[in-house]
Amino acid sequence: MSGHSDDEHSCSNSNSFRTISSALSPFIGVHDDEDFGSEFVFKIEPSLLIDPRRLKIGEVIGEGSCSIVYQGLYDCQPVAVKIIQASRTSAISPEKKEIFQREVMLLSRVNHENVIQFIGASTEPTLMIITELMKGGTLQKYLWSIRPETPDLKFSLSLALDLSRVMAYLHANGIIHRDLKPSNLLLTEDKQRVKLADFGLAREEISGEMTTEAGTYRWMAPELFSIDPLPVGGKKCYDHKADVYSFSIILWELLTNKTPFKGRNNVMVAYATAKNIRPSLEDIPEDIAPLLQSCWAEDPNGRPEFTQIIDSLSNLLQTFVLKESSLPNMDDKTEKEVDCASDTSASQSRRQHKARRHRSSSFCLKCCYNFCLSD
Repeated sequence: MSGHSDDEHSCSNSNSFRTISSALSPFIGVHDDEDFGSEFVFKIEPSLLIDPRRLKIGEVIGEGSCSIVYQGLYDCQPVAVKIIQASRTSAISPEKKEIFQREVMLLSRVNHENVIQFIGASTEPTLMIITELMKGGTLQKYLWSIRPETPDLKFSLSLALDLSRVMAYLHANGIIHRDLKPSNLLLTEDKQRVKLADFGLAREEISGEMTTEAGTYRWMAPELFSIDPLPVGGKKCYDHKADVYSFSIILWELLTNKTPFKGRNNVMVAYATAKNIRPSLEDIPEDIAPLLQSCWAEDPNGRPEFTQIIDSLSNLLQTFVLKESSLPNMDDKTEKEVDCASDTSASQSRRQHKARRHRSSSFCLKCCYNFCLSD
């Protein structure tokens, strides 16, 4: 019954939503000077395609260099609609069609609780990818909204652990994301979980050389840059460890809520990264700094796998929880003061009760923590 009510509510508030054709009418034709016709033939399984007539478009909720993300309704269910380029499909280049097709195929393959849920795609009247709607927004917008405050340490480590788990899953399946950054991480409505989105640059890892223009400068690994210019179309050797470097910059942001390489343009960021310059560790807890340093090591072979990062973050979270539990609360302080006031049998009884309660609390805390880790 509750699902039916949600459907009715979504449909009853759909006046601000438009059909695809009406939403795109101001753009279709504006940049359609070139017509590539049927030069590119899509190889997307029909089961992955949706009927665009069942889709409605609302307000813009995100923008990238080559795409715009809208809030939408698909059969009255709230969704996110990523439009690759506001042009009719025949006017989109074969290169962008290939990238779109690869993203659809990868998204439809992955199955992990920390990956945005794929609903379907459409190749007409333009290229669209439909996914679940994450009401918590991007991690980047959340961090901006609380500046200059930093997130709670437990929160930051938990999100980093979420990201590590999904990256371990992707790498185990031979997939490199190549564009890890806070704007591609989406939060649940309660802001407690994170999901990875935007697989536009993701690809299956292959041996040999791959193109270096992959990612966003502030989060790109040093092996993707060259101090000396490469010839046009030049390629360099790199592998999945490029994602580990990008993760390290995100973890640094979660701990500091600062912009990496702030004040430097793309060229300066690329030069600094290639010269092994990294963000400051001044405000980083000393027990977390070694993990950061290993993840952003200049030599990719020196960086850990995400399975190792998961272990490190789990241990850090355990240490944090145990430290937090050892802090005295006001009730303990009050009891201690009362106990010290006199050495009567009543105060001795209270001290014994307090010791039993402390042992019980410690046992419950350990049980709770072990349960959480085994989930």
